[in-house]
Amino acid sequence: MAEIERARRDLRALIASKNCAPIMLRLAWHDAGTYDAKTKTGGPNGSIRFPEEYNHGANKGIKIAIDLLEPIKEKHPKITYADLYQLAGVVAVEVTGGPTIDFVPGRKDSSVCPEEGRLPDAKKGASHLREVFYRMGLSDKDIVALSGGHTLGRARPERSGFDGAWTKDPLKFDNSYFVELLKGDSEGLLKLPTDKVLVEDPEFRRYVEIYAKDEEAFFRDYAESHKKLSELGFTPPRSALSRKSGNQQKSLLVQAAAGVAVAAAVVAWALLCESNKKLG
Repeated sequence: MAEIERARRDLRALIASKNCAPIMLRLAWHDAGTYDAKTKTGGPNGSIRFPEEYNHGANKGIKIAIDLLEPIKEKHPKITYADLYQLAGVVAVEVTGGPTIDFVPGRKDSSVCPEEGRLPDAKKGASHLREVFYRMGLSDKDIVALSGGHTLGRARPERSGFDGAWTKDPLKFDNSYFVELLKGDSEGLLKLPTDKVLVEDPEFRRYVEIYAKDEEAFFRDYAESHKKLSELGFTPPRSALSRKSGNQQKSLLVQAAAGVAVAAAVVAWALLCESNKKLG
């Protein structure tokens, strides 16, 4: 974990100096978003680093992020590409003002690239979004919460055929994506077909309205959905789980000890008052 923390610091410095949070988040999503729950193929396994995958149509421009991370990988060779790409996504959200996302290392690298066509197509509608995300094992709530990541960055014609940012401040992670969605068409801001369906579909819209009103609710659900996406097909090592459980137990013991101390102090104070009454 010490190595992960050192890499985290290097990622913060890189993302701050290059203003590259949006493309780091895109890299993390696109490596993870190929997962197929039925065949247990694809997912956050670092395979996007190979030309066979980063040359997929949906990954245009992603090689920029891969190349930016290579010096960090060389500096921290013990960390897998799979872990590094997901950690970069987590840090990208945090340094732009978003929620803290729980990160557990231990993903293994793969050289097997999934076939093209597993990532969402921005030109399609609600049934397509559900088909893609349900294939991964994710829910309607995950679809809407993760779509909120469009609060960062902008679409570029040479990559997606679309041009523009979704929000007025594309380097700040907040709930403004949902606020803008409910406003309808706004001059100068982008709304893809896959964005518009979030308002048109009643089940999706329910979450859009919640997140537009309550940024804390969005942050909470986003952190949960992002963690799920980053761990598709990955079972965290037992050591990490037991360490987390151990920390929770320690915290509970500390709380219990504090409770006992407070109770003892109250009893002592009561006895002292009673004693003083008798002396009086």
